[in-house]
Amino acid sequence: MPTVTPGQGQPASNHSKRNTQQVISTAEAPRAAALSTIVAEPRWVATETGFNFPVAPDSFGYRIAKRAMDILGGCCALLLFGPIMLTAAVLVKLQDGGRVIFVQERVGRGGRLFKCLKFRTMVHNAEAIQHTILELNHHRDPRTFKVKRDPRITRVGHYLRRLSIDEFPQLWNVIRGDMSLVGPRPPLPQEVSQYTELDIQRLEVKPGLTCLWQISGRGDLPFDKQILLDIEYIENRGVWYDMRLILRTIPVILTSKGAY
Repeated sequence: MPTVTPGQGQPASNHSKRNTQQVISTAEAPRAAALSTIVAEPRWVATETGFNFPVAPDSFGYRIAKRAMDILGGCCALLLFGPIMLTAAVLVKLQDGGRVIFVQERVGRGGRLFKCLKFRTMVHNAEAIQHTILELNHHRDPRTFKVKRDPRITRVGHYLRRLSIDEFPQLWNVIRGDMSLVGPRPPLPQEVSQYTELDIQRLEVKPGLTCLWQISGRGDLPFDKQILLDIEYIENRGVWYDMRLILRTIPVILTSKGAY
């Protein structure tokens, strides 16, 4: 199974919410102190290339419950949103006659590559011309690419993105087992190639349709804070936590805040 290896970017920072011992080098102490206001009670483990933290394995009960929730929730959501998805597919097709579904290679748990599905919201050659708008990257960070007013987005695509309808086909990825309903968003291989040892921690669990940082600012958050929130989720993950995040996602989608 194809996998992706992280790069050697600049060391980032890591926090969790549990009462665990803080292990940190003197050189990184000032930055850690500044970032500790974002997520309480940091746990650090110093390594040769930066900082890391041990990820506790999922319990057998949690794995079964989470998978059952993904299959049941994914199937119910497909039935519930089926008419909306059909309408979206027709609108995308009528827009320019091109393909309806955009298939993109993304990085899943453990670096495994999978085909991520989305409704196409951009022009046909969007990936080919991305290099021409790199300077518009909202975050100025090679580990993520967000453009507030991306000129490649079609008129129909603009509305699909604002309501996150473009991501509804990923329900099939959830049912297949590539993704989960809740988990860190799946990154692109070229983004993972820029990851630090800390960043790669988000690949310890399955990627998801929604996550903690998506209900805490979405695309407006800098990448380092997204990582911190992903790690906070990983450290505190559980069935009830997942259900709360799903419920908190609904008003965020309806308000479209941070959606590009």
